[in-house]
Amino acid sequence: MILQDLNRVRQITVIAARHGFGEVLERAGLWRILGRKEKVEVSPEAQRASTARRFRMLLSDLGPTFIKLGQVLSTRADLLPAEFIDELSMLQDHVEPIPLEQVHAQIRDSLGKESSELFASIDETPLAAASIAQVHRAVTLEGDEVVVKVQRPGIASSIDSDLAVLRNLARLLEAVVEETGIYTPTGIVDEFDRAIHEELDFINEATNIRAFLENHRERPYLVIPRVYSTLSSRTVLTLEFIRGVKINQAQLSDEDRKTIAHHILEASFRQLFDDGLFHGDPHPGNLLLLEGNRLALLDFGLVGRLTRPMQETLVMLCLAVALKDSDSVARILYRMGVPDARANLVGFRNDIESILGHHLPTTLGQVDTRTLLRDLLDLAVKYRIRIPKEYALLSRASVSTEGMLRSLYPEMNIIEVVLPYAKELLAGRYDPTQLQGGLMRTLLRLQSMAADLPTQLSQILLDMESGKFTVTVRADQFEKLNENLRSAAVIAFLGLCACGFIVGAFISFAPKPWMYSGIPVLGAVGIAGAAALFGAAITWYLFGGRGLGKVRLSRFLKKPTKKR
Repeated sequence: MILQDLNRVRQITVIAARHGFGEVLERAGLWRILGRKEKVEVSPEAQRASTARRFRMLLSDLGPTFIKLGQVLSTRADLLPAEFIDELSMLQDHVEPIPLEQVHAQIRDSLGKESSELFASIDETPLAAASIAQVHRAVTLEGDEVVVKVQRPGIASSIDSDLAVLRNLARLLEAVVEETGIYTPTGIVDEFDRAIHEELDFINEATNIRAFLENHRERPYLVIPRVYSTLSSRTVLTLEFIRGVKINQAQLSDEDRKTIAHHILEASFRQLFDDGLFHGDPHPGNLLLLEGNRLALLDFGLVGRLTRPMQETLVMLCLAVALKDSDSVARILYRMGVPDARANLVGFRNDIESILGHHLPTTLGQVDTRTLLRDLLDLAVKYRIRIPKEYALLSRASVSTEGMLRSLYPEMNIIEVVLPYAKELLAGRYDPTQLQGGLMRTLLRLQSMAADLPTQLSQILLDMESGKFTVTVRADQFEKLNENLRSAAVIAFLGLCACGFIVGAFISFAPKPWMYSGIPVLGAVGIAGAAALFGAAITWYLFGGRGLGKVRLSRFLKKPTKKR
């Protein structure tokens, strides 16, 4: 760890201790590594706050990289409990805007020309300033009104430096903190690394915007800004300026509210089940209201993608929830995720039944899907089922969308409005006239299975009759126990041989004391032979037994054992 990183670690540890995480630092051995003896007093605010709130305050005090880490984690209900997600969702960037001279310099370095050769004018006051970039209104040489998103100079190297520190801290924490979640600390840092570098590359956002523009071309109620490709790069993004009012600031009649709510629901449905590409952060600040009750969607840095199988799984999950079929919900969640270990499906199903009973007491129209989705994801985390991040992002988007719908049109019966969409989905899935329909694929699989089943059963019966049918039961713990017992037996045998070699050598050659420099030669030979046998025993332990020794050696050379 270089000196600069060590200084940054010192800053982080002091701030972390001030927020009440000193015990974790002490267990990780950081105080000892840094040579710090004096204790840091916990702030009065941290003493009164919950762990989730202290974590949010800690990230806020640590600066832009850590604030961005919190914002990324707030979209991942598959990684953290709901309490942490709620707290991290409140994280906001509080940064001073960079001077206009630096904006001009970044445009020149990124696009290869002076900004005056590319734009007729750029407003000095930014529309928004965040930790990664800031946005200015501008006018192109052709007279088009645009917005220019310019990345902060040096932010990429600053983030990489903090990521290196984060990764080192994560490794230390893994050595001392018992793992209770699905992801290890280094796994979370890796997830953040991928997400932040995607966001740092504005070409990704430009690609997302073009895809949304193409998908919504035939939907007049939704407007997507156009990308100016010749004025965009990895660190500069130029988009069409859309004049409108933020949806949460608009003065609307009841009829307008109803119409806009239906537009939002229609757009959400089409994104999920037609396009397979959805906006990951559809909060009111990212929606502008235009004339004619049209909506403009902004900020495409966070999007989710659903494959056709994922869309079908989502349809079946919604259907199972609506029918209160806890067994089907458990199996669908189990299939759509990646279990970290063999999950207790019975307990998982019983807990889901309890959740459905709590959230679906009477009619579907009274369901608050915001807490239902969150509780289901929390349950998957509890049973160590790693849900794909797309579903976690979908959960966040659904919460934001439903919140807007309820604020716009509180009287809306969500299920009643969604029912036509559900019928459309099921009709498409089970329409026998559609070759791409799910029913045709299901029937094809059933037909293939029905054709193969008699042959497979016949083979099994013939094997049983001839005595060739065997069942192999594998258990990792028994395999390890067997290897350990075999190693112990070999080591004990070689140890006894070594002891016998020493005693026998001294007894046999005692009457003939051949001496060299005062050392009995034959006795020394006996000790050397015993040492060779001990060496053979150690070699067997480290390298013998189906490669198991390699595991032992790597554990011996690697990090210290985790404290429990």
